[in-house]
Amino acid sequence: MSSIRPWRDIERRKSRQIMVGTVPVGGDAPITVQTMTNTPTTDARATIDQIRRCEDAGADIIRVSCPDKESTAAFRQIAKAARVPLVADIHFHYKRALEAADAGAACLRINPGNIGSSERVAEVVRAAKANGCAIRIGVNGGSLEKDLLEKYGEPCPEALVESALDHIKLLQDHDFHDFKVAVKASDVFLAVAAYMQLAEAVDCPLHLGITEAGGLIGGTVKSAIGIGNLLWAGIGDTIRVSLSAEPEQEVRVGFEILKSLGLRTRGVRVVSCPSCARQGFDVIKTVTALEERLQHIKTPLSLSVLGCVVNGPGEARETDIGITGGGAGKHMVYLSGVTDHHVGSDQMLDHIVSLVEAKAAEIESAMSDAGTPDEVPAEAAE
Repeated sequence: MSSIRPWRDIERRKSRQIMVGTVPVGGDAPITVQTMTNTPTTDARATIDQIRRCEDAGADIIRVSCPDKESTAAFRQIAKAARVPLVADIHFHYKRALEAADAGAACLRINPGNIGSSERVAEVVRAAKANGCAIRIGVNGGSLEKDLLEKYGEPCPEALVESALDHIKLLQDHDFHDFKVAVKASDVFLAVAAYMQLAEAVDCPLHLGITEAGGLIGGTVKSAIGIGNLLWAGIGDTIRVSLSAEPEQEVRVGFEILKSLGLRTRGVRVVSCPSCARQGFDVIKTVTALEERLQHIKTPLSLSVLGCVVNGPGEARETDIGITGGGAGKHMVYLSGVTDHHVGSDQMLDHIVSLVEAKAAEIESAMSDAGTPDEVPAEAAE
Protein backbone atom coordinates (compact mmCIF):
# COMPACT_ATOMS: atom_id res chain seq x y z
CA MET A 1 0.00 0.00 0.00
CA SER A 2 1.54 3.28 -1.11
CA SER A 3 1.85 6.28 1.19
CA ILE A 4 -0.29 9.37 0.77
CA ARG A 5 2.91 11.44 0.76
CA PRO A 6 5.72 9.17 -0.47
CA TRP A 7 8.23 12.01 -0.31
CA ARG A 8 7.92 11.82 3.48
CA ASP A 9 8.50 8.09 3.76
CA ILE A 10 11.50 6.80 5.72
CA GLU A 11 12.39 3.13 5.37
CA ARG A 12 13.98 2.06 8.63
CA ARG A 13 16.96 -0.26 8.66
CA LYS A 14 15.94 -3.73 9.74
CA SER A 15 17.47 -4.56 13.11
CA ARG A 16 16.76 -7.24 15.66
CA GLN A 17 14.93 -6.18 18.77
CA ILE A 18 16.16 -6.24 22.35
CA MET A 19 14.42 -5.30 25.58
CA VAL A 20 15.70 -2.61 27.92
CA GLY A 21 13.54 -3.41 30.89
CA THR A 22 9.99 -3.13 29.59
CA VAL A 23 11.00 -0.95 26.63
CA PRO A 24 11.63 -2.61 23.23
CA VAL A 25 14.54 -1.20 21.23
CA GLY A 26 15.03 -2.04 17.58
CA GLY A 27 12.89 -3.99 15.15
CA ASP A 28 9.64 -2.15 14.51
CA ALA A 29 9.54 -0.53 17.97
CA PRO A 30 9.26 3.27 18.17
CA ILE A 31 12.62 5.04 18.26
CA THR A 32 13.24 5.73 21.94
CA VAL A 33 14.55 8.93 23.51
CA GLN A 34 17.19 8.76 26.22
CA THR A 35 18.98 11.17 28.51
CA MET A 36 21.44 10.96 31.40
CA THR A 37 21.31 12.35 34.92
CA ASN A 38 24.01 14.81 36.00
CA THR A 39 23.39 14.81 39.75
CA PRO A 40 25.78 12.92 42.05
CA THR A 41 24.38 9.39 41.99
CA THR A 42 25.16 9.08 45.68
CA ASP A 43 22.53 11.78 46.26
CA ALA A 44 19.60 9.47 45.59
CA ARG A 45 16.93 12.07 46.34
CA ALA A 46 18.35 14.64 43.90
CA THR A 47 18.83 11.98 41.24
CA ILE A 48 15.29 10.67 41.62
CA ASP A 49 13.93 14.23 41.41
CA GLN A 50 15.85 14.79 38.17
CA ILE A 51 14.67 11.45 36.78
CA ARG A 52 11.09 12.47 37.54
CA ARG A 53 11.51 15.70 35.52
CA CYS A 54 12.96 13.71 32.62
CA GLU A 55 10.10 11.21 32.80
CA ASP A 56 7.60 14.07 32.69
CA ALA A 57 9.40 15.42 29.61
CA GLY A 58 8.89 12.04 27.92
CA ALA A 59 12.16 10.15 28.42
CA ASP A 60 11.81 6.47 27.55
CA ILE A 61 15.13 5.37 29.09
CA ILE A 62 17.47 7.21 31.49
CA ARG A 63 21.17 6.58 32.10
CA VAL A 64 22.78 6.99 35.51
CA SER A 65 26.54 7.04 36.09
CA CYS A 66 27.95 4.49 38.55
CA PRO A 67 31.59 5.46 39.07
CA ASP A 68 32.05 3.92 42.53
CA LYS A 69 30.61 1.45 45.04
CA GLU A 70 28.66 4.19 46.84
CA SER A 71 26.92 5.07 43.59
CA THR A 72 25.86 1.51 42.84
CA ALA A 73 24.57 1.26 46.41
CA ALA A 74 22.39 4.34 45.84
CA PHE A 75 21.40 3.01 42.41
CA ARG A 76 19.22 0.33 44.04
CA GLN A 77 16.98 2.99 45.66
CA ILE A 78 16.98 5.08 42.47
CA ALA A 79 15.99 2.14 40.25
CA LYS A 80 13.08 1.27 42.53
CA ALA A 81 11.77 4.83 42.32
CA ALA A 82 12.15 5.24 38.54
CA ARG A 83 9.16 4.72 36.26
CA VAL A 84 11.31 4.07 33.19
CA PRO A 85 14.21 1.62 32.70
CA LEU A 86 17.62 2.80 33.91
CA VAL A 87 20.96 2.23 32.24
CA ALA A 88 23.96 1.99 34.58
CA ASP A 89 26.94 3.79 33.06
CA ILE A 90 30.09 1.78 33.82
CA HIS A 91 33.69 2.51 32.88
CA PHE A 92 36.62 0.15 33.52
CA HIS A 93 35.46 -1.32 36.88
CA TYR A 94 33.71 -4.59 36.14
CA LYS A 95 32.56 -4.96 39.75
CA ARG A 96 30.41 -1.84 39.32
CA ALA A 97 28.65 -3.63 36.48
CA LEU A 98 28.00 -6.66 38.69
CA GLU A 99 26.66 -4.43 41.48
CA ALA A 100 24.48 -2.39 39.13
CA ALA A 101 22.98 -5.49 37.53
CA ASP A 102 22.03 -6.79 40.96
CA ALA A 103 20.70 -3.35 41.96
CA GLY A 104 18.06 -3.17 39.24
CA ALA A 105 19.74 -1.82 36.10
CA ALA A 106 17.82 -2.63 32.93
CA CYS A 107 20.95 -2.14 30.86
CA LEU A 108 24.70 -1.82 31.43
CA ARG A 109 26.66 0.70 29.40
CA ILE A 110 30.13 -0.82 29.12
CA ASN A 111 32.89 -1.49 26.66
CA PRO A 112 33.73 -5.16 27.23
CA GLY A 113 37.33 -4.63 26.12
CA ASN A 114 37.90 -2.05 28.86
CA ILE A 115 36.91 -4.12 31.87
CA GLY A 116 39.74 -6.61 31.92
CA SER A 117 40.17 -10.30 31.20
CA SER A 118 37.86 -12.66 29.40
CA GLU A 119 36.81 -14.07 32.76
CA ARG A 120 35.72 -10.61 33.91
CA VAL A 121 33.69 -10.19 30.74
CA ALA A 122 32.16 -13.59 31.45
CA GLU A 123 31.24 -12.48 34.98
CA VAL A 124 29.49 -9.38 33.65
CA VAL A 125 27.64 -11.45 31.05
CA ARG A 126 26.52 -13.91 33.73
CA ALA A 127 25.26 -11.05 35.91
CA ALA A 128 23.45 -9.48 32.94
CA LYS A 129 21.77 -12.76 32.01
CA ALA A 130 20.81 -13.50 35.62
CA ASN A 131 19.18 -10.09 36.02
CA GLY A 132 17.68 -9.69 32.55
CA CYS A 133 20.00 -6.80 31.67
CA ALA A 134 20.78 -5.64 28.18
CA ILE A 135 24.21 -4.20 27.39
CA ARG A 136 25.04 -1.04 25.46
CA ILE A 137 28.46 -0.99 23.85
CA GLY A 138 29.58 2.63 23.80
CA VAL A 139 32.41 3.43 21.40
CA ASN A 140 33.55 7.05 21.49
CA GLY A 141 35.86 8.92 19.16
CA GLY A 142 37.54 10.56 22.15
CA SER A 143 38.48 7.31 23.89
CA LEU A 144 39.51 4.88 21.19
CA GLU A 145 41.91 2.09 22.08
CA LYS A 146 45.60 2.90 21.72
CA ASP A 147 46.26 0.16 19.20
CA LEU A 148 43.52 1.45 16.90
CA LEU A 149 44.84 5.00 17.09
CA GLU A 150 48.30 3.68 16.19
CA LYS A 151 46.85 1.62 13.33
CA TYR A 152 44.75 4.41 11.80
CA GLY A 153 46.68 7.48 12.96
CA GLU A 154 43.57 9.32 14.18
CA PRO A 155 39.91 8.70 15.03
CA CYS A 156 38.20 7.75 11.77
CA PRO A 157 35.04 5.85 10.81
CA GLU A 158 36.97 2.63 10.22
CA ALA A 159 38.59 2.84 13.67
CA LEU A 160 35.26 3.39 15.44
CA VAL A 161 33.63 0.52 13.58
CA GLU A 162 36.55 -1.84 14.21
CA SER A 163 36.40 -0.99 17.91
CA ALA A 164 32.66 -1.70 17.97
CA LEU A 165 33.08 -5.03 16.17
CA ASP A 166 35.84 -6.07 18.59
CA HIS A 167 33.58 -5.34 21.57
CA ILE A 168 30.65 -7.14 19.92
CA LYS A 169 32.79 -10.25 19.39
CA LEU A 170 33.69 -10.33 23.10
CA LEU A 171 30.01 -10.52 24.00
CA GLN A 172 29.12 -12.98 21.25
CA ASP A 173 31.99 -15.24 22.32
CA HIS A 174 30.17 -15.51 25.65
CA ASP A 175 26.85 -16.20 23.91
CA PHE A 176 25.39 -12.80 24.78
CA HIS A 177 23.31 -11.07 22.13
CA ASP A 178 21.04 -8.60 23.94
CA PHE A 179 23.13 -5.58 23.10
CA LYS A 180 22.93 -2.29 21.26
CA VAL A 181 25.85 -0.25 19.99
CA ALA A 182 26.89 3.37 19.69
CA VAL A 183 29.81 4.83 17.74
CA LYS A 184 29.68 8.43 18.89
CA ALA A 185 31.97 11.34 18.07
CA SER A 186 31.81 15.09 18.60
CA ASP A 187 32.58 15.53 14.90
CA VAL A 188 29.32 15.22 12.96
CA PHE A 189 30.97 13.92 9.78
CA LEU A 190 32.91 11.27 11.69
CA ALA A 191 29.90 10.08 13.68
CA VAL A 192 27.57 9.87 10.67
CA ALA A 193 30.11 8.02 8.54
CA ALA A 194 30.85 5.55 11.35
CA TYR A 195 27.18 4.81 11.99
CA MET A 196 26.54 4.30 8.28
CA GLN A 197 29.39 1.81 8.05
CA LEU A 198 28.32 0.01 11.22
CA ALA A 199 24.72 -0.20 10.03
CA GLU A 200 25.92 -2.23 7.05
CA ALA A 201 28.02 -4.57 9.19
CA VAL A 202 25.67 -5.59 12.03
CA ASP A 203 21.99 -6.28 12.68
CA CYS A 204 21.86 -5.14 16.30
CA PRO A 205 19.99 -1.98 17.39
CA LEU A 206 21.98 1.25 17.11
CA HIS A 207 22.06 3.98 19.75
CA LEU A 208 22.58 7.35 18.02
CA GLY A 209 24.29 10.41 19.39
CA ILE A 210 26.69 13.23 18.64
CA THR A 211 28.74 13.21 21.81
CA GLU A 212 29.85 16.38 23.60
CA ALA A 213 27.74 18.31 21.12
CA GLY A 214 27.87 21.60 23.08
CA GLY A 215 25.40 23.97 24.67
CA LEU A 216 21.66 24.16 24.15
CA ILE A 217 21.72 26.02 20.81
CA GLY A 218 24.97 24.78 19.26
CA GLY A 219 24.48 21.24 20.53
CA THR A 220 20.92 21.12 19.29
CA VAL A 221 22.02 22.17 15.81
CA LYS A 222 24.87 19.63 15.66
CA SER A 223 22.65 16.85 16.99
CA ALA A 224 19.81 17.68 14.64
CA ILE A 225 22.18 17.56 11.67
CA GLY A 226 23.94 14.34 12.71
CA ILE A 227 21.11 12.36 14.30
CA GLY A 228 18.59 13.72 11.80
CA ASN A 229 20.77 12.73 8.86
CA LEU A 230 20.98 9.15 10.12
CA LEU A 231 17.30 8.86 11.04
CA TRP A 232 16.32 10.21 7.63
CA ALA A 233 18.44 7.40 6.13
CA GLY A 234 16.51 4.90 8.27
CA ILE A 235 19.38 4.29 10.70
CA GLY A 236 18.87 4.38 14.46
CA ASP A 237 16.71 2.72 17.10
CA THR A 238 17.28 4.92 20.15
CA ILE A 239 18.77 8.40 20.50
CA ARG A 240 20.42 10.59 23.11
CA VAL A 241 21.02 14.30 22.46
CA SER A 242 24.14 15.21 24.46
CA LEU A 243 23.88 18.83 25.59
CA SER A 244 25.56 21.01 28.21
CA ALA A 245 22.05 21.68 29.48
CA GLU A 246 19.54 20.12 31.84
CA PRO A 247 18.73 16.52 30.86
CA GLU A 248 15.04 17.26 30.39
CA GLN A 249 16.10 19.68 27.65
CA GLU A 250 17.87 16.80 25.92
CA VAL A 251 14.61 14.86 25.96
CA ARG A 252 12.64 17.75 24.46
CA VAL A 253 15.20 18.28 21.69
CA GLY A 254 15.22 14.55 20.97
CA PHE A 255 11.47 14.50 20.53
CA GLU A 256 11.59 17.57 18.32
CA ILE A 257 14.06 15.82 16.02
CA LEU A 258 11.82 12.76 15.81
CA LYS A 259 8.69 14.88 15.34
CA SER A 260 10.33 16.82 12.50
CA LEU A 261 10.89 13.55 10.66
CA GLY A 262 7.46 12.13 11.46
CA LEU A 263 9.00 9.28 13.47
CA ARG A 264 7.36 10.08 16.82
CA THR A 265 4.55 12.40 17.83
CA ARG A 266 4.24 13.76 21.34
CA GLY A 267 2.77 17.00 22.56
CA VAL A 268 2.04 20.17 20.63
CA ARG A 269 3.76 20.75 17.29
CA VAL A 270 4.05 24.52 16.94
CA VAL A 271 4.19 26.21 13.54
CA SER A 272 5.16 29.84 13.99
CA CYS A 273 6.62 32.68 11.96
CA PRO A 274 9.84 34.52 12.81
CA SER A 275 7.79 37.74 13.02
CA CYS A 276 8.24 41.04 11.20
CA ALA A 277 6.80 44.56 11.10
CA ARG A 278 3.47 43.17 9.82
CA GLN A 279 2.77 41.24 13.03
CA GLY A 280 -0.47 42.00 14.82
CA PHE A 281 0.88 40.75 18.17
CA ASP A 282 4.27 39.91 19.68
CA VAL A 283 4.83 36.51 18.05
CA ILE A 284 8.12 35.68 19.77
CA LYS A 285 6.82 36.47 23.24
CA THR A 286 3.58 34.58 22.55
CA VAL A 287 5.28 31.44 21.23
CA THR A 288 7.73 31.38 24.14
CA ALA A 289 4.86 31.63 26.61
CA LEU A 290 2.78 28.99 24.81
CA GLU A 291 5.65 26.50 24.64
CA GLU A 292 6.17 26.91 28.38
CA ARG A 293 2.50 26.64 29.30
CA LEU A 294 1.78 23.69 27.00
CA GLN A 295 4.61 21.42 28.14
CA HIS A 296 2.12 19.31 30.09
CA ILE A 297 0.26 18.35 26.91
CA LYS A 298 1.37 14.91 25.76
CA THR A 299 -1.35 14.35 23.16
CA PRO A 300 -0.11 14.93 19.59
CA LEU A 301 -1.74 17.98 18.00
CA SER A 302 -0.69 21.00 15.97
CA LEU A 303 -0.85 24.74 16.63
CA SER A 304 -0.03 27.57 14.21
CA VAL A 305 0.91 31.01 15.52
CA LEU A 306 1.31 33.53 12.70
CA GLY A 307 1.64 37.28 13.13
CA CYS A 308 -0.24 38.40 10.02
CA VAL A 309 -2.49 37.24 7.18
CA VAL A 310 0.25 36.68 4.58
CA ASN A 311 0.83 33.00 5.48
CA GLY A 312 -1.46 32.73 8.50
CA PRO A 313 -4.60 31.37 6.84
CA GLY A 314 -2.64 28.85 4.76
CA GLU A 315 -0.74 27.48 7.75
CA ALA A 316 -3.89 27.43 9.88
CA ARG A 317 -5.60 25.19 7.31
CA GLU A 318 -3.02 22.51 8.10
CA THR A 319 -3.21 22.63 11.91
CA ASP A 320 -5.69 21.70 14.62
CA ILE A 321 -5.73 25.20 16.09
CA GLY A 322 -4.45 28.42 14.59
CA ILE A 323 -4.14 32.08 15.47
CA THR A 324 -3.43 34.81 12.93
CA GLY A 325 -2.69 38.41 13.86
CA GLY A 326 -5.27 40.98 12.84
CA GLY A 327 -5.80 44.70 13.20
CA ALA A 328 -7.04 46.74 16.14
CA GLY A 329 -5.97 44.06 18.61
CA LYS A 330 -8.40 41.47 17.22
CA HIS A 331 -6.99 38.18 15.96
CA MET A 332 -8.54 35.34 14.01
CA VAL A 333 -8.80 31.88 15.58
CA TYR A 334 -8.99 28.80 13.36
CA LEU A 335 -10.30 25.43 14.50
CA SER A 336 -9.51 22.39 12.36
CA GLY A 337 -8.35 24.73 9.61
CA VAL A 338 -11.54 26.78 9.43
CA THR A 339 -12.03 30.38 10.57
CA ASP A 340 -14.07 30.29 13.74
CA HIS A 341 -13.95 33.45 15.87
CA HIS A 342 -11.88 36.45 16.95
CA VAL A 343 -10.07 37.00 20.21
CA GLY A 344 -8.57 40.14 21.70
CA SER A 345 -4.89 40.55 22.54
CA ASP A 346 -5.51 40.60 26.29
CA GLN A 347 -7.32 37.26 26.30
CA MET A 348 -5.39 35.56 23.49
CA LEU A 349 -2.80 33.62 25.47
CA ASP A 350 -5.21 32.12 28.03
CA HIS A 351 -7.73 31.46 25.27
CA ILE A 352 -5.28 29.51 23.09
CA VAL A 353 -4.11 27.44 26.07
CA SER A 354 -7.71 26.53 26.92
CA LEU A 355 -8.44 25.61 23.29
CA VAL A 356 -5.37 23.36 23.14
CA GLU A 357 -6.26 21.67 26.41
CA ALA A 358 -9.82 21.07 25.22
CA LYS A 359 -8.61 19.70 21.87
CA ALA A 360 -6.14 17.41 23.62
CA ALA A 361 -8.91 16.05 25.84
CA GLU A 362 -11.10 15.49 22.78
CA ILE A 363 -8.32 13.60 20.95
CA GLU A 364 -7.49 11.53 24.03
CA SER A 365 -11.14 10.55 24.41
CA ALA A 366 -11.41 9.56 20.76
CA MET A 367 -8.18 7.52 20.91
CA SER A 368 -9.32 5.83 24.09
CA ASP A 369 -12.66 4.87 22.53
CA ALA A 370 -10.87 3.54 19.46
CA GLY A 371 -8.14 1.77 21.45
CA THR A 372 -5.49 3.82 19.61
CA PRO A 373 -1.97 4.23 21.10
CA ASP A 374 -1.09 7.61 22.65
CA GLU A 375 1.29 8.27 19.78
CA VAL A 376 0.15 8.01 16.20
CA PRO A 377 1.98 8.52 12.90
CA ALA A 378 2.63 12.19 12.27
CA GLU A 379 0.59 12.29 9.07
CA ALA A 380 -2.44 10.84 10.87
CA ALA A 381 -2.16 13.54 13.52
CA GLU A 382 -2.33 16.34 10.99
